[in-house]
Amino acid sequence: MLPHVTFKDVGHTYETEAGKPVCALENINFTIKQGEFVAVLGPSGCGKSTLLRLLSGLFTATKGQVSIYDYPVSGPQSNTGIVFQKPTLLPWKNVLENVLFPIQYKQGRVSRKNKESAANMLNMVGLSEFSEHLPDQLSGGMQQRVGIARALLMDPEILIMDEPFSALDALTREQMGFELLDIWRQKPKTVLFITHSISEAVLLADKVLVLSPRPAQIIEDLTINLPRPRTLNTISTSRFSAYTDHIRQLIYHPNANVQSSYSGENDD
Repeated sequence: MLPHVTFKDVGHTYETEAGKPVCALENINFTIKQGEFVAVLGPSGCGKSTLLRLLSGLFTATKGQVSIYDYPVSGPQSNTGIVFQKPTLLPWKNVLENVLFPIQYKQGRVSRKNKESAANMLNMVGLSEFSEHLPDQLSGGMQQRVGIARALLMDPEILIMDEPFSALDALTREQMGFELLDIWRQKPKTVLFITHSISEAVLLADKVLVLSPRPAQIIEDLTINLPRPRTLNTISTSRFSAYTDHIRQLIYHPNANVQSSYSGENDD
């Protein structure tokens, strides 16, 4: 079976206003299987969000090729949904109307079936009773759940998430991580998840891509061998700690010969 997503020898260089080229990515190679959850970690400004834009078709790689089922990505994809750092909800529309907005914008109308689907999506993210509320009546975590519901309503095959919980406090962020895992279990998608949080990446992902400073290259393509479903107990295991410690060393000391401490199959 073909990988769902493939980055092959991908590089990307920006042209600044002054005409000076800036290389963001260099020699990026990885694949994502259908239904796989992949997290991307790396230093600030290393090019994580550029990966997102290349997969979504907002940018075209200056070198190499990004493909979905072996078809090159050459523009925005209808089978791809995006959840941004901030949900950018329309303040004058209620929750249900915000979830339905992409359909309204694309089709010019909203059908009864669309409304039923949106209501079901709000129920899945735990916001049914808030469908008539305006965004400023919701907490930050609730607003982000609206953004997730909006992205999922179009039923994309691929879900791209650009640090969706970065603006939340630590407790809400952790809670949203578990809620996302539950949503992903109910509505399986191929996920590319950008984050600055090492523990968040290990908790959520099937594998973690660790990037170097710019121009970003993949330091390690790390499979996370932790049983699912992931729970609070997962965080307290020695295997979880070994993964986070290993990734931390890779990021802080990218040129060091970091030894793995999680090679065993069994966990406590």
